[in-house]
Amino acid sequence: MIPRRYQPWTIALIIFAALAFVATEVDARAGRGGSFGSRGVRTYTAPPATSTAPKAAAPIQRSITQPSTATSGQAAAGRTATSPGGFLGRPGFLGGLAAGFLGAGLLGMLFGHGLAGGLGGLASILGLILQIGLVLLVARLIWSWWQRRNQPAFAGAPRQGAYNFERTSGTQGGASMMPAMHGEVTIEPADYDAFERLLTEIQVAFSNEDLDALRQRATPEMLGYFAEDLTENASHGVVNKISDVTLVSGDLAEAWREGNAEYATVAMRFSLVDSTVERSSGRVVDGDATQPVEVTELWTFRRVSGGQWLLSAVQQA
Repeated sequence: MIPRRYQPWTIALIIFAALAFVATEVDARAGRGGSFGSRGVRTYTAPPATSTAPKAAAPIQRSITQPSTATSGQAAAGRTATSPGGFLGRPGFLGGLAAGFLGAGLLGMLFGHGLAGGLGGLASILGLILQIGLVLLVARLIWSWWQRRNQPAFAGAPRQGAYNFERTSGTQGGASMMPAMHGEVTIEPADYDAFERLLTEIQVAFSNEDLDALRQRATPEMLGYFAEDLTENASHGVVNKISDVTLVSGDLAEAWREGNAEYATVAMRFSLVDSTVERSSGRVVDGDATQPVEVTELWTFRRVSGGQWLLSAVQQA
């Protein structure tokens, strides 16, 4: 039994350890699991949900595109997403809930007032509910993390049939992709092939720290973000290693035209082997060098009419 006077400290340490455990998962892939880039006039508008990404996409956190007056409500969401505050401020993690009652409740508990002690005049029953809610939330986060870390490998998944785009029956038991009309933009089978190819080539180029290869496949804005990430890795003496990138499924969320530019946002679920290693020794310091993990992201591609597609934005699903 833990002495009563030490129980608040023990509970606080357990909760903080659990939160740190969840937060230490590092995304070594291109973009590091963030949401950044530009989607033209739709930068601060969430892409439509798809069967591959049924949940709302994370808002853009970094972009050179400034919110317009006409999208002031969307702009507020974008500015909130970029607010600092460490991992507790990250969209998709605990957000305002963690920053709010963790700050009040845990500090109150540390000083012997219980988890809800720092919330002032609220009834004790509310404090109990908050405690239970926090424990359940942490448990759910840990369980989700454990599931992601133990996803089965998809290295043997066939390439044909990975996309769910506008399909018709094939002549030999397979499936063929039909052109998808979105306003003035038609997405052809060759475009779907380009999206899948860019998914793999960009991840490999990031792993190889090949800025020239990234320059040929991403917009200048995205290239700048990738360069920042690679520079940070170099300063810490580590390198991201990515391999066995395999598309599992994909959906076209939307496609549109702005002037002479065309955009297409694609929801893609893919598997990859993702790890961070020391440059000097090759020792794995984060991730797993053998076990694939599965990721779902929305990638937006941009091209000048008649040109090649370039990665313009990445959002977490």
